[in-house]
Amino acid sequence: MIGKYLPLLASSLRRKRLRTFFTIASILVAFLLYGLAASLQFALKSGVDVAGADRLLAMHKVSFTQLLPASYESRIKAVDGVVAVSPQTWFGAWFRDERNQFPTFPSDPEAYLRIYPEIKLAEEQKQAWFADRAGALVGRAIADLYGWKVGDQVPLRSAIWRRLDGSDTWDVTVRAIYDLPEGGDTRQIVLHQDYFEEAKQQAKGLIGWYVIKIDDVNRAQAISRQIDLMFANSPAETKTSSERAMAQSFVNQVGNIGAILSAIVAAVFFTMLLVTANTMAQSVRERTNELAVLKTLGFSNGGVLGMVLAESVLVTALGGLLGMFCAWWIGVQFGPTLDQYLPGFRVPPEAFTKSVLYMLALGVVAGAVPAWQAMRLRIVEALRRD
Repeated sequence: MIGKYLPLLASSLRRKRLRTFFTIASILVAFLLYGLAASLQFALKSGVDVAGADRLLAMHKVSFTQLLPASYESRIKAVDGVVAVSPQTWFGAWFRDERNQFPTFPSDPEAYLRIYPEIKLAEEQKQAWFADRAGALVGRAIADLYGWKVGDQVPLRSAIWRRLDGSDTWDVTVRAIYDLPEGGDTRQIVLHQDYFEEAKQQAKGLIGWYVIKIDDVNRAQAISRQIDLMFANSPAETKTSSERAMAQSFVNQVGNIGAILSAIVAAVFFTMLLVTANTMAQSVRERTNELAVLKTLGFSNGGVLGMVLAESVLVTALGGLLGMFCAWWIGVQFGPTLDQYLPGFRVPPEAFTKSVLYMLALGVVAGAVPAWQAMRLRIVEALRRD
């Protein structure tokens, strides 16, 4: 039954090949933009999704650029509900060229891994990192970018911190390379806090912020308030919030990404709806006599309706699938390069599912009116037109 319609659909697409080509190309561009927009949104949200709700960040109340006393660590550890505490400081590291900057933080190695249990690394590498005060824990994305291997000595330059001898070069050894679950950012390097504290020239006894792991997510707000009250009215007051809330606040600084991207994609899809509907209307008008002949040969009104709708959906699906494939290909080919700026830049699985639904909806809506007109076409009136 369906087989008799396939040659007719193929013939309809070949009727005006240039028009069909440009229609499919337009739909391809629309779904390519949708796929890239979904990839960008996924990359921006991945850091928020991976961030733990059971981790808190305590930083200076004025700004995260202001430093906190290292003595706060022991007092925070004594707070009920706190499991682990690790100091961190923005290091401002770059390699070979100041444009090659990446997040680097001195921290307490053992506490850091307790706070971030999702970090995956070999046990022997972990122990080697613990044992070497000048050792570094390097993310997979950084190691792949520069070709670093375990055991390599790397001269990191700091735009902020100088050593006791006045040099801004910090020689560290790659002792471990870590991975994270999909969507995690592995563009970071973690150094030993003790090594950093002993070797730095300025700001002795001061750190940037504290990362805190708590035992109960439901108590996050109460524990944050208790920590801040502990240091209230001191020279260095704190502002404590969950890591997830902090990550979301950074994303929100560039606006509501989801709403912006949705508005752009909606405008593009609406334009494609008009283009496809116009194409189908022209196609039906040009084939008025042919449709009348089909009805004369025994094709039912429902069959003609389905054929026109199938043609509209087929055109939309061809363009949409090609567009999503191109978006996927861009993510695969340029993902490793973009990981330096947008870790996790790829088309998420749910975007593929939604795109198929959009293709079907766009095809049905675009072909609804022309299909309805073709179904109601009267054979005698149609044959008189020429």
